[in-house]
Amino acid sequence: MEFKNVYEDARRAESYARLEFPGTYFLAYRDLPGIVGAHVRGKRALDFGCGTGRSTRFLAGLGFEVTGVDISPDMLAKARAFDPAGDYRRVDDGRLDGLPPETFDLILSVFTFDNIPTEEKKVGLFREFRRLLAADGLVVNLVSTPEVYTHEWVSFTTRDFPDNFRAKPGDIVRDIMLDVPDRRPVEDILWPDEDYRRVFAQAGLGVVHVHLPLAEDDGHARWLSELRVPPWRVYVLSKIGPPAEGGRP
Repeated sequence: MEFKNVYEDARRAESYARLEFPGTYFLAYRDLPGIVGAHVRGKRALDFGCGTGRSTRFLAGLGFEVTGVDISPDMLAKARAFDPAGDYRRVDDGRLDGLPPETFDLILSVFTFDNIPTEEKKVGLFREFRRLLAADGLVVNLVSTPEVYTHEWVSFTTRDFPDNFRAKPGDIVRDIMLDVPDRRPVEDILWPDEDYRRVFAQAGLGVVHVHLPLAEDDGHARWLSELRVPPWRVYVLSKIGPPAEGGRP
């Protein structure tokens, strides 16, 4: 199946720009301050796939000096409108070679790898992350679990996409976001934990910590699957040995 990044779209950018931390998204960001505080030293951060700047502003609020990068001009225009003083840069698809090596104490990627097809492309980008990390820098990679596409959530519905249940790693999976006005289906790439771990190893990155957030029955929202099924997986990654043969170090 041919994959097109649905976020490279002016209408989608307009809709997505209004999204902050509602519903199921709250669980994606709720624990990040504690995770970052426990593992990251230093204040230089890169927000990879910054979109309209939600995560970039989030990191700035934690005291980081942040550079946000994205491939979508429409998304970046919204980010700059929200945050005129922010550092937002457009990068070419699959390339980060305009950024200096060994610069960042933290590279944050929130949902971006849900929309990156092929193992080769994922490995290439994580190799770039490794090149950009300071000696003791860390990557925090937040992605959707496969269960996101087969359950019902406060912020998503998948009931119209039975093919999701038959999807294999690398296949396109779909859902509809309920927290934004644009209800066109979102297309992601299914990529389970074991496949991510293989990608990390090929890129010369090791898993330091994994977090699977669950909701609490505390009245924050009228939770559905969130109370028993983690919608997100958060990886903390560090440099290990050199990347595997076949790509740029």
